[in-house]
Amino acid sequence: MSGLWADLADLVLPTTCAGCRERRPGLRHGVCPACVAALEALRPLSVRPTPAPSGLPPCVALGPYAGPLREALLAYKDHGRHGLARPLGALLAEVVAAAVGGARPLALVPVPDTAAAARSRYGDHLDRLARHCAARLARSGWVVRVHRPLRALPRPDSVTLDSAGRAAAAEAAFRPRPTTPGRGGGAPVVVLLDDIVTTGVTLAAAARVLTATGWAPSVAAVLAATEKRHHS
Repeated sequence: MSGLWADLADLVLPTTCAGCRERRPGLRHGVCPACVAALEALRPLSVRPTPAPSGLPPCVALGPYAGPLREALLAYKDHGRHGLARPLGALLAEVVAAAVGGARPLALVPVPDTAAAARSRYGDHLDRLARHCAARLARSGWVVRVHRPLRALPRPDSVTLDSAGRAAAAEAAFRPRPTTPGRGGGAPVVVLLDDIVTTGVTLAAAARVLTATGWAPSVAAVLAATEKRHHS
């Protein structure tokens, strides 16, 4: 699972560090050495919103939505720094490994973007992270596949909604794909993936749809958790 610096060193030279947005003298990589060190120092933790929505599986995050992790996610999602998908996917692999424990067959299920969000970001940002996450796990000896049994329906911008409105929007946000098969017996461990957990309503809604179609997630793995959490 090591080699984050090598992943970041392969990125095209940007004008600023993705982790601190500073123009640092001698910056040669996508993320400066100080921010790389801060990201490598993070260790996955169990997180749980308070109150936790019904159906939310156990959730593990790499760290709080703050500092270089927050800035790197924003750079990736909102500022077109798509080259960050590989190192961020590698960090997500660390979270999955910690969440599941010993190596075993895995089915990674990313929370899908809406069509509008995918267009604005030139592709589904979680799907890219999931593929790099799976590749890193596979190189470390895990048997892993990315599955996409969910589709996202159009929904209003959460910025315009109160907490009740966000919960209602999340409840109606996902549907199973028509061709989604059941997992059957002896199936791999299902891990639900997202980038950030805040209230948990999105993960819980996705988990409820997955459970109803035979894809019940054992755990959710995310990169960041907003800091108003109960940590266990």
